[in-house]
Amino acid sequence: MSVASRTLGSARVPRAGFGVAQKQSFLRFSPQPKTSDSNKKSAIARTRSPAREARALPRHAICALAGPFMLAMSASCFAQADPASEPAVLAVGKVLPAVVNINTERVVRRTVRDPFEDVYAQFFGYNRIRPRQIRQTLQSLGSGFIIDPGGDIVTNQHVVERAADLKIHVTTNDGKTYNAHYIAGDDKTDLAFIKIDAQSAFPFINLDNISPNLLGETVIVVGNAVGYGSSISRGVLSAVKRNITVDDTEYKDLVQTDAAINPGNSGGPVIDVSGRLVGIASAKMAFTPQGVPTQGLGFAIPAQVVRDSVNRFKKTARIQPTTKTAPVTEETSLSNAEKLFGMQLQNLSQELSDALGYAKGRGVLIAAVEPGSPADEAGAVRGLVIYRVGKYEVSSVIEVEELLRSVDSGADMEFTVGVIGADEKNRQLANVSLKAR
Repeated sequence: MSVASRTLGSARVPRAGFGVAQKQSFLRFSPQPKTSDSNKKSAIARTRSPAREARALPRHAICALAGPFMLAMSASCFAQADPASEPAVLAVGKVLPAVVNINTERVVRRTVRDPFEDVYAQFFGYNRIRPRQIRQTLQSLGSGFIIDPGGDIVTNQHVVERAADLKIHVTTNDGKTYNAHYIAGDDKTDLAFIKIDAQSAFPFINLDNISPNLLGETVIVVGNAVGYGSSISRGVLSAVKRNITVDDTEYKDLVQTDAAINPGNSGGPVIDVSGRLVGIASAKMAFTPQGVPTQGLGFAIPAQVVRDSVNRFKKTARIQPTTKTAPVTEETSLSNAEKLFGMQLQNLSQELSDALGYAKGRGVLIAAVEPGSPADEAGAVRGLVIYRVGKYEVSSVIEVEELLRSVDSGADMEFTVGVIGADEKNRQLANVSLKAR
């Protein structure tokens, strides 16, 4: 209920006359002592005296009084309904100058082989194919916010991971772009600390006064949603102390909200209607583990955790001001199949299946085998197809990588390898056990 509606609801307005009593006649019968005629006349005169009688105002006088009163109330209502005075609008205006868009670029060099060349080399004898080196520029978009006038920024670690080999560009709300450098980060809390340098002081969000995080309170997500800077979404704080698992990493004691969190919001602030920090937008549950789509399940790192982590990051910055993560090497880009068993895999596209005469939509092609690797020692060669890993059928490299994610060095893994013809009748399959190196 607005202020205006409360005012009207509490006012006592009579139905007629705006508080002026109407002229009414009341007869009062009571025993009277005998009096003389003169006394009766005197009593009648006193009873009908105009000074003792309530008089109604003329109609034009009532209108004259009512008009200014209603006009004043209408003006008050319109002033209080002004959107510029809404608490959410004031809160956004307070924090938006401190919210930044983060764009990172990382260059990775990889050695690749064309799967068509590998397959044709296997079957047609072109054995001296030189692998090609390519440079890939990996980009990620995210959000963050400035936490002090000096340009210190907090964001998600997954937005600026591997910062030693990437460029971090920070765009403030006024459209200016700065280069930022990575200070410290923590994978367990998914928080990172970066810094931009400039001569002038920056607007910032104060971490000394954070939200109490009460269930049902209105919260606002501010950030770079899918690349659209300064995007706003609104909801309520749905729950606290939620635990979720993302990429085998468990995050504990998160706050839950039904405010929309989209790609690019990661690292941006979640605030209350007073402009105080509720947390940092971090993740959204789009599907349950059973594949059921969900709505209104967003999660943020609580403001208290952010404040504690920032204090720790600042201590690290004072001790090791140039701390950076290890450079990205070619080995870090190897797939699990390459690292563990020495096999380079390739999806079996429709064109490739037609060219080789293989069954469509089944299995993953072995595009190359490293000499002396577990796959090589077991007799795996280029051109064969992996149809099963363990007890699970596979039809894409992603599925194989996911199944091999938890395999440790020295573990045995069984593969079903061979060829299934396009007619599904010509099958040459074998079960091969490989030991991870």
